[in-house]
Amino acid sequence: MCRNIKTLYNFDPPATEDEVKSASLQFVRKLSGFTKPSKQNEEAFNRAIDEVAVVAQKLLDSLVTTAPPRDRDVIAQRARERAVKRFGLQGSQAA
Repeated sequence: MCRNIKTLYNFDPPATEDEVKSASLQFVRKLSGFTKPSKQNEEAFNRAIDEVAVVAQKLLDSLVTTAPPRDRDVIAQRARERAVKRFGLQGSQAA
């Protein structure tokens, strides 16, 4: 589950609200052990996602660096290259 959480800091363009929300969802799923909560736990689960997203966005907004922003395309290409080396995937399968 947590392998889906990607680094969101210091990218150009900055992380979107949807990216922060997706990372928050993965984090709450990992903590709770649920991929989909029961009806009884759904409200608490969704509230946790929203609260984690708010805190995560505050963190991203408050961090400071002197490093130049990373390029999303370059990082994605490196990930595809690692996947090819690791799994032997080619073309669109490596994405």
